[in-house]
Amino acid sequence: MAGRTGSTGRSTPTTGRNRQPSLAQLRAFAAVAEHLHFRDAAAAIGTSQPALSGALSALEETLGVRLVERTTRKVLLSPAGERLAARTRAVLDAMGELLEEAAAVRAPFTGTLRLGVIPTVAPYLLPAVLRLAHDAYPELDLQVHEEQTASLLDGLAAGRLDLLLIAVPLGVPQVTELPLFDEDFVLVAPRGHELGGREGIPREVLRGLDLLLLDEGHCLRDQALDVCRDAGREEGPVSMTAAGLPTLVQLVAGGLGVTLLPRTAVAVETARDGRLVTGGFAAPAPSRRIALAMRTGAARSAEYAALARALRTSLAELPVRLLDDPE
Repeated sequence: MAGRTGSTGRSTPTTGRNRQPSLAQLRAFAAVAEHLHFRDAAAAIGTSQPALSGALSALEETLGVRLVERTTRKVLLSPAGERLAARTRAVLDAMGELLEEAAAVRAPFTGTLRLGVIPTVAPYLLPAVLRLAHDAYPELDLQVHEEQTASLLDGLAAGRLDLLLIAVPLGVPQVTELPLFDEDFVLVAPRGHELGGREGIPREVLRGLDLLLLDEGHCLRDQALDVCRDAGREEGPVSMTAAGLPTLVQLVAGGLGVTLLPRTAVAVETARDGRLVTGGFAAPAPSRRIALAMRTGAARSAEYAALARALRTSLAELPVRLLDDPE
């Protein structure tokens, strides 16, 4: 029977309102909504165009609404499709979270771990992190994303990233920090500078030096400015900035000023140029703390805590002060 007649005498279509759409149908619609092209959408989810079209048609029949407008040249979302696309993506995301949690309970240190790392840590700690993952967790698919702090925190909150290797404290709600180590800052100056090779340098010398820093957005810049404020340096313009530590130390080597480097970066960055010298600060030296950061209550929180413990052991050869397990 094609339909039924109500009190108005009009025939209303019979739909699959008593049925529910399948995940395959929702994935097909989400892919079409994102790509607005059947071939690209089919490729994105690893299916054929006929299968994609069939799944989309079945979803339209189940929901009783037309989701797309097909033409010979392009695909457009209908008004209903526009409204339901976001809901579809939310359902798929929720299902992904369910599967991730189930996988975490089933087998620790397997599946995908999306690790975000700040640029002033990545080149110096990643060798130890990757070696640990390769040797201790061979079934873990570790994916590394190097970004600045604000972007990493956004990615963690949105679920794009699972875990961060970052400088703390963050002071961000719903983020749990697993401290790894503290490391001192080292003064880096051009060869021939009066502070080169010295130890026990008082922080107060920073008041009168031409200081070179990273661009805004890098947490290391903010940490260096905090050190300068603690030393009594007046707020004022920085003589020059750089996008990364390699460029920063080249500016120092060229005689344009001095900078502060975390101790884990010193061996790598100063070895590239013999025109650089270093100096150590008097105790207690200015320092920063590096930690793993995760969403509070994350499904894999016990796994991340175990990873933090293993990392502390793996980093024992670095010039840092390892921290005790907070538990």
